[in-house]
Amino acid sequence: MKAEKFVELIGADFYTGVPDSQLKALCDYLMKRYGIDPVHHLIAANEGNCAAIAAGYHLATGKIPVVYMQNSGEGNIINPAASLLSDKVYAIPVIFVIGWRGEPGIHDEPQHIYQGEVTLKLLEDMDISSFVVGKETTEEELKRALEGLQSVLAAGKCIALVVRKSALSFDGDMAYGNEHAMTREEIIRHIAAAAGESPIVCTTGKASRELFEIREANGQSHQYDFLTVGSMGHSSSIALGIAANKPGTRIWCIDGDGAVLMHMGAMAVIGANRPKNLVHVVINNGAHETVGGMPTVAGGIDLPAIARACGYPYAVSVDSFGELDRELTAAAGRDALTLIEARCAIGARADLGRPTTSAGQNKAAFMEYLAELS
Repeated sequence: MKAEKFVELIGADFYTGVPDSQLKALCDYLMKRYGIDPVHHLIAANEGNCAAIAAGYHLATGKIPVVYMQNSGEGNIINPAASLLSDKVYAIPVIFVIGWRGEPGIHDEPQHIYQGEVTLKLLEDMDISSFVVGKETTEEELKRALEGLQSVLAAGKCIALVVRKSALSFDGDMAYGNEHAMTREEIIRHIAAAAGESPIVCTTGKASRELFEIREANGQSHQYDFLTVGSMGHSSSIALGIAANKPGTRIWCIDGDGAVLMHMGAMAVIGANRPKNLVHVVINNGAHETVGGMPTVAGGIDLPAIARACGYPYAVSVDSFGELDRELTAAAGRDALTLIEARCAIGARADLGRPTTSAGQNKAAFMEYLAELS
């Protein structure tokens, strides 16, 4: 189904969400039609944030908003869905559009498998009626389903359209870019060189894939790296937990701007505790690049200033490899919590692979290595 028709049948004029590769056609269409416009379309920090924005829209207009997300975001909406939107509380109707990663029977990455299994069950448990949209779903079928769910929305309840792989398409051309020159893979190569044999916790998406391939190309062990293949926004907290318990070892965290935004409160906790052995590197391309390149707000904010306000004693932004290498070298010898923001271009190699070891193997090797360190 064309994304344009999908939007037309839903009939809403406000969308907010966190981009998903499975919903790329919808995201691209919304960007083409609205761009970023607080009246019609907002890309938010996390899915709970989206639910609250949608609630505000409904309170102001009386109309029904749409929240789009990957199914991994269901966890972030449980609280607002249960304690804000629910018909037992404020009865605020929302239409959720959810990309179904890890659908049973469809091959996917390990972080999506369990989430895919429980996607519909979680919606059922939250009393959110759902309809599954697949490649074979006709416009008439979706129209009838939405008509049948109008009474649910009228009662102040939420509904969900769960979108299968390749169910939506968009023929428009959307290109995302910025003015920065450094590539993420090369930035990670420089970080790995500076870290040496110190442990690295790497955020989800293409960053972890690139780090894995850098180790392969260098003939290095993967024992140094914890690849946070899921759990977006939590890599820095994992790194904090390790740094606190391995005070004699420098811990590096490779983060992304979208991940930092998703759970920015983690920076306040890290800053308050000030682990002297933690280096937090945020690769900022101002985009959700792994899922298609849709923008984040990080391109226009001062992350080092936020870090300093949170208690990081040292925070800096770099925009060239000369600056990056200077700051990485200094961080490796600094006895203080450090944040380095590396401004980065959007894009990755077309032939970028995926880790060939399992999540369990990654965990076991990493823990075995950590056990050797002080």
